Amino acid sequence: MNDHPFIPLEWNEKAPASMLKFAEKHYRLMKQRRTTRHFSSKEVDKRLIELAILSGSTAPNGAHLQPWTWVAVKNSDLKSRLRKAAEEEERKTYSERMPPAWSEVLAPLGTDAVKAHLTDAPWVVVLFKQKKRQRSNGQWGPTYYATESCGIAAGMFIQAIHGMGLVTLTHTPSPMGFLQKILNRPSHEEAMLVMPVGYPAQNAMVPDIKRKTLEDVSVFME
Repeated sequence: MNDHPFIPLEWNEKAPASMLKFAEKHYRLMKQRRTTRHFSSKEVDKRLIELAILSGSTAPNGAHLQPWTWVAVKNSDLKSRLRKAAEEEERKTYSERMPPAWSEVLAPLGTDAVKAHLTDAPWVVVLFKQKKRQRSNGQWGPTYYATESCGIAAGMFIQAIHGMGLVTLTHTPSPMGFLQKILNRPSHEEAMLVMPVGYPAQNAMVPDIKRKTLEDVSVFME
């Protein structure tokens, strides 16, 4: 530990009542978060995307390797290429690859191979996981807990997007190799998530679903 610099933790204790008030307010905000596939083409300031990426990049991560690359796409031609390639793969998935156990849980959500959100939304952010990193000796070594780290970062990005008043969805076309090719990413990066970002369309709809209760998702051992 003495070989590496440390700095004081910046932390100020809050009164319990203040903590509870913040927690309840934050939960009310996040409880309103929904995933929609209906986006407006209304412009979104680039700075908002930058701040969401910076917020996501504050995520805790294995050995502080920060094993992520965020590719934010606004270019219409690129978005069209992404949509075309995604729909080609999704048609195969829905018609040939998808097992019954998967299709039965997707049915209530109304998903299909049409991915209009990839061209409707003003921004498409693709999160790439860095599987390797270059060491100080020039050799390549593995990253550690890259999947978990990027998953946490994606959650914090989504939280930031919702908090600023925009919407997004997590799109996972399978397979995802076309993203690396179209976006010209190096071989040590692997696409994890495609997240269109923007304002919801005026006629945006979401499935009529309910979230599990606290009792359904938690166990307290006091």
